[in-house]
Amino acid sequence: MVEFEIKYRDCAGRICKFKTKHGIVETPALLPVINPNKTIITPREMMNRFHAEMIITNSYIIYKNRELREKALAEGVHRLLGFDGPLMTDSGTFQSYVYGEVNIDPIEIVKFQRDIGSDVGTILDVFTLPDETLESAEENVEETIKRARESIKFKGEMFLACTIQGSVYQKLRERCAREISKLDSDFYPIGGVVPLMENQQYEKLAEVIISSKMGLDPSKPVHLFGAGHPLIFPLAVALGCDFFDSSAYAKYADDDRLIMPWGTLKLDEFDELPCTCPVCSKHTARELKTMSKKERFRLLAEHNLYVSFGEIKKIRQAIKDGNLWELVERKATSNPYLMDALRVLEKRKYKKWLELFEPISKKRALFYTGRHTIHRPIIYRYHNRLFDRYKRKNYYDKIVVVPESRKPFSRYYKHVIQRLPNKINVVVDSKLGPVPIELDEMYPIAQSIMPNEVDNETKSVCKKLLRKFLDGFEIISIEDLPKYTDLSGEKGKRDLDLRRVVSTICMQFGKDADMALLKGKIELIKSKSTGKIRNIYSDKEHVISMRASDGLFTLKIAGARRLHRFFNYPQLRVVVRNECREFILDGKNVFSKFVVECDPGLRPLDECLIVDENDRLLAVGRSLLNRLEMLSFNYGVAVKTREKNLKK
Repeated sequence: MVEFEIKYRDCAGRICKFKTKHGIVETPALLPVINPNKTIITPREMMNRFHAEMIITNSYIIYKNRELREKALAEGVHRLLGFDGPLMTDSGTFQSYVYGEVNIDPIEIVKFQRDIGSDVGTILDVFTLPDETLESAEENVEETIKRARESIKFKGEMFLACTIQGSVYQKLRERCAREISKLDSDFYPIGGVVPLMENQQYEKLAEVIISSKMGLDPSKPVHLFGAGHPLIFPLAVALGCDFFDSSAYAKYADDDRLIMPWGTLKLDEFDELPCTCPVCSKHTARELKTMSKKERFRLLAEHNLYVSFGEIKKIRQAIKDGNLWELVERKATSNPYLMDALRVLEKRKYKKWLELFEPISKKRALFYTGRHTIHRPIIYRYHNRLFDRYKRKNYYDKIVVVPESRKPFSRYYKHVIQRLPNKINVVVDSKLGPVPIELDEMYPIAQSIMPNEVDNETKSVCKKLLRKFLDGFEIISIEDLPKYTDLSGEKGKRDLDLRRVVSTICMQFGKDADMALLKGKIELIKSKSTGKIRNIYSDKEHVISMRASDGLFTLKIAGARRLHRFFNYPQLRVVVRNECREFILDGKNVFSKFVVECDPGLRPLDECLIVDENDRLLAVGRSLLNRLEMLSFNYGVAVKTREKNLKK
């Protein structure tokens, strides 16, 4: 069984631990391709100098060479290559794309990979070109699935990679992925994409990745086969790819080309080397140009590896920091075809899928990078919840619309708010869409950095959303406020604090959740230093606490009991097997393998109720996975338990 565990996440990207017989690999990971007939940089150097945790070689090349084949069978492929870390083997499918049909039986090559000790072997799938007819692509997919089904019988202890094909047909890709996921496969390469990358058809590549991911079991690694250029790494990781393989470092070096984070350039184009890798730090462009072909080839290959591995490190850090989308958008500015790929992701069906994996909030503020920012999944979620969960009609009949200001909005417009009766609300016309004044502290509204002037597309999207939000209300201007201040007949000051609590509760936990959490006498405890709300009591029960970091609530066990009684099963719930009931009541975290059901509305980092199969409340915690993941993963924590339910 594959041991694959999520440690960090952002977008649909993830940092995972992948365990093999020869060691643990941290993803996203780059696998340098080692040609057993022509080794430029040895596998040991890959490990020691470039910190490659895993490599890939071609079993078909080894199989066709009698000397290599006999040595691999006698000593193992690790000994053959001089590498004692995790190792993956390809099957010859790519050779069939380059040279035509390969003369080998699909089952025989799987057995060979197993017998030479590969950690991850690959089926001999049928490479399907982007310009393939639908009929032909369907035939190739059926043959690939058939080969996968048969090959699995002979994998032994080796992990077997079963490739997803389907050309550029999205439904076919998704169907292939679903069928492969039903099999006892361990690793999912997305194949047939090299021609798309060679022609920079990144919009098609994005559709291929996401349609494949939509059909795949999320608990196993995904490998984008043949994707060796770092230009597309951030986008592919954001869409859920875990592994890449690169022969580009050698191919480009052989053609005197240097890989750069923004593209590939010929050495002749450089007077200065805009890079600080060990190769470029020690040599000038002129020195490289005047070297012998063999020496230059080696050094350019090293440069290409340094840049490629450096980009993987940037992506990992971006995932940990929660700003992977910003890295993707910035990378897109370096290539117009990547801009086209981001445009593809603005389709509603893709945003809807990506939102499933997007954490509720992040450690760092959301940074605007351009017209794509307004389409990010986390902003898409805010808009959806604003219209689905936020209470409008029962509370207000008139609205004052004010322009965006310094944050927090409620402090800037305090003089306006204090003059208003309770039936009139203030809505900020912000660059993220309409913001009711009481939601100005929640993520990502308060935690966003926007320029004074945004692009026209963002303006257009926000204008439409504001118009939709205001539909049915009487709109009054700030200048007309004096007419309304004395008409309410209400006494006392407007209670913005309570409205903030009510509205945030509904946005976070679900429509009308305030009716459960705030039933009874309400007491708000504020920070003495900041004056912000910190703890909320209802009938002397501590039900929730507001987090300063994201303006959202941490759910206390008393609040969990109220929500458990109020919402029907399975809303807000993560359901665990009865057998681990005492384990959870002892304060232990919920592991994925014990989850039997989950609310489809829960997202990573959402507050949740932990219940057993009889819907008895065991504890309250914070989910780390969504429903698809909880029901798929066999390793790792699904929910971090915070408070156990001691009341019987």
